[in-house]
Order: sequence, then structure tokens, then C-alpha cells
Amino acid sequence: MSSQQQRGVLLYAPPAAGKDTVTAALAMLDPSYRQFTRLKVGSGRTAGYRMGSQQQLEELRAADAVIYENGRYDSTYVVDRPGLDDAFAAGVPVVHLGQVDGVRALIEGYPAQWLTVLLWCPREVTAVRSAGRGDSDTQARLSAWDATLADLQTNGDFRFDLVVRTDVASPEQAAEQIRQARGGAR
Repeated sequence: MSSQQQRGVLLYAPPAAGKDTVTAALAMLDPSYRQFTRLKVGSGRTAGYRMGSQQQLEELRAADAVIYENGRYDSTYVVDRPGLDDAFAAGVPVVHLGQVDGVRALIEGYPAQWLTVLLWCPREVTAVRSAGRGDSDTQARLSAWDATLADLQTNGDFRFDLVVRTDVASPEQAAEQIRQARGGAR
């Protein structure tokens, strides 16, 4: 498949805004949508990640195969070229990010047509959702919410293709909006 035909979705959101839930709803609409599993080097939550070692990360860096990496919650999270290659071969990757720099890095660093989606909810909703799902680090997630808001303010020139308020739209409604908007992806 040529890069001009590859189409992916970038979900940018603060913690607990619904990235996992909306991605699951997308997959129910169309099984070709699949969450991209970032490589994680560190401890803590393992679900939804490809766990890796510091040596693997160094090898990816040396091969210039890291498209974007960031540190949060005492771990390093990586979007890597081999992982994206595999994800596109399997379907339509849905990449979860919390930094505009990461969104820009993928748009500029991986040849595909990306639909950029901002999922948003108020800070209070993040607090309730985080506690409700049993996060032991809700305060850190609220700090990440604050950092996400600051990131959006700092990068006010960046325009998302679609903005969805997940405190207003159901996961199914959000997924349908994304599926419909994907026809006009970057």
C-alpha cells in the first residue's frame, strides 16, 4: 500500500478524555480501526502498550526509527516506525497522543494521511473518570490535564481536523463523527 493510500487517526486528548473508549467504539463501527500500541519503557500500567527495554529504545533511536517519544509518569512512551508499519499493514491505526509536538511529529515524520482529532472534557470530568476507573495516580493525571491545556494554549496555531467534547457526545457519537470526518483526512 502506498503512503498516499495509508490513512490513520491521531487522537489528542488529556487523560481520561475517552481515547480508549472512543477507539473501542470506532472498532465496533469498523474492525479495521485498531489502537496503535505505543512502546513503553518503564513501570506502571502495561495494558495497551508494547512493553520494551531501555536497550530496545536505544536500538530504535540508533536506527532513526523513533518518530516521537515523550516522558510521563516516570516512563518513556514511543511511536516507532516499525510499529506504525505493522499497524498500517493490519488496518487503520488510531494513535493516542497528549502533546501537540507528537501530533506534528507524526504528520511530518510518517508518510500517511492523518485525521487529527481533539477529544476534550473538563478537568472535573477527568478527575471523576480517573477515580472511577481506579487510577492510583489521579493527581498525576490531573497535572497531565493541566499540561495538556497549557500545550494547547502554547500551540494555538495548530488546528485539529475535528474537535469532540466527550462529556457531551457519547463514545458511539464521537466514533461516528471520526469515521465520517476520516474521508477528508490530511
